[in-house]
Amino acid sequence: MSNQAHISTTQTSESILQTNKVLRNTYMLLGLTLAFSAFTAYLSAAMGLPHPGLIITLVGFYGLLFAVHKTANSSMGLVLTFALTGFMGYTLGPILGMISAIGPAGQEIIMMALGGTALIFFALSAYVLTTKKDMSFLGGMMMAGFVAIIVMFIANLFLNIPALGLALSAVFILFSAGAILMQTSAIIHGGERNYVLATVTLFVSLYNIFLSLIHILMAFGGGDE
Repeated sequence: MSNQAHISTTQTSESILQTNKVLRNTYMLLGLTLAFSAFTAYLSAAMGLPHPGLIITLVGFYGLLFAVHKTANSSMGLVLTFALTGFMGYTLGPILGMISAIGPAGQEIIMMALGGTALIFFALSAYVLTTKKDMSFLGGMMMAGFVAIIVMFIANLFLNIPALGLALSAVFILFSAGAILMQTSAIIHGGERNYVLATVTLFVSLYNIFLSLIHILMAFGGGDE
């Protein structure tokens, strides 16, 4: 019994160390990719580069996302992670540039969206890290949310109803919040051991929350992105 207890204690200690390592690496890489994405967004806005459009954005995003998943266990995974987040920053630049051109009101919207995104992320992460709750039960609801997003997105492409667009942004925020909860929970409970994949999930969630908040704030502020 003594040997079994010792082995169990050793395994527990190793598991905790591994979890802390993944968590630390994830947050470190997330910080770097956010900074790099902000830099590419700034460059694209400052240079007045045009938005690549919906088709190129979707192809670029899903193509790079697929490549990251295929190479997540190699150094190329890190390179492609920066390529993905840099590309997403580039697509964000023209939008931010257009909003900033509105004047102080536009800049205020951007700052409010940034603050709201940061608040949501830190609150959700702190909740999971503090309570240690297993959030895997959200899986079913996340799948339902994903289907709802696809349906609403396609419908909005054809109908272009402002209220539907706002509802889609709200669903995106809820879906992304769920993704942050599940991903953080997966790390601390040992379900996620690849910090590259964890980083990409959190980054995409933050990106979606930020854009959705901007859309909502623009709508209520009398503008439209």
